[in-house]
Amino acid sequence: MATIADVAATAGVAIGTVSRFLNGREIREANRHQIEAAIEKLSYRRNAVAAAMKTDTTHMIGLLIPTFDEFHSEMVEQLATLLRASGRALVIYCHSHDADVIHGALDFFAAQRVDALIMDGVTQARQRVEQLIREGVPIVFYNNEIPGLAADCVLVENRNASYRAVNHLIDLRHERIAVLTGELHDSSGRQRFEGFEAAMAEAGLAVDRRYIAHGTWRTNSGYELARRLMQLNKPPTAMYVSNYGMTIGVLSWLKEQGLRLPDDLSLVSFDDVALFRLYEPGITSIAQPISGIAQAITSLIEARLGDDRDAPPRTITLSCDIILRGSTRRRPASA
Repeated sequence: MATIADVAATAGVAIGTVSRFLNGREIREANRHQIEAAIEKLSYRRNAVAAAMKTDTTHMIGLLIPTFDEFHSEMVEQLATLLRASGRALVIYCHSHDADVIHGALDFFAAQRVDALIMDGVTQARQRVEQLIREGVPIVFYNNEIPGLAADCVLVENRNASYRAVNHLIDLRHERIAVLTGELHDSSGRQRFEGFEAAMAEAGLAVDRRYIAHGTWRTNSGYELARRLMQLNKPPTAMYVSNYGMTIGVLSWLKEQGLRLPDDLSLVSFDDVALFRLYEPGITSIAQPISGIAQAITSLIEARLGDDRDAPPRTITLSCDIILRGSTRRRPASA
């Protein structure tokens, strides 16, 4: 196997220069290109364990995600690309909302001595995450935060985006608007529901408790809640769904019943996926800036592993776009 000395000789640089490159430190651009070419030519593979023993770093970043859905797949791809550019590798663990798996994953990352950890802020793991922070592992939360922990966060404007989306339905003369919430112990679930409530209150519309359906982010939850809501004596004329997984469930139930958007129901979804562009008539949705999320996470990781290790925690909040498509329409004045 090629060694670091072989890489240095092939690249025509000092061994120390190769070491600085492998440790993610700044080197001259010309040297960087020569080292990258030498690594590829020699098929050099760095011994992460040996490197960690010498430098107390592994150049591995842990990523704990709930599922490999469209949102996470795109985020993982972008994160992997951005981190690879700085000589770091992404180690991924999927927990499927299982508390035991979450704790096992955190133990795994600790055993692997990851340099930092990226994770959705799952409240079930608060004590274990707090322990990792005390042990010096930088944490970056995305999607949800765990208040009170000294960790960086990359979030989106859940409340404001939801407020704008529900206002769109109100502008279309809808009054019987149902909301399918996510898990309210998640900060994103609470904030999206708060945005719904704020829009209704500002418009002077009473919130009928029958039209508040608490969900679990999952497709089967959306399916069951749509069935219950649409079988009320006075079903809603519009729905705001707090994530695309539940939206898929709603669409499945509507299709089975032969109901069409927007003739029988106007619908807005938080999250935008490729399917919504292809679905006839197209689903109006709130688009999260996935590229911006990945870039913000990467910048926080690099700062935290660089000169900002002891800086106060930072929270980056990104705005969302509302994509108007054909799943909403103006309610006739006569209705």
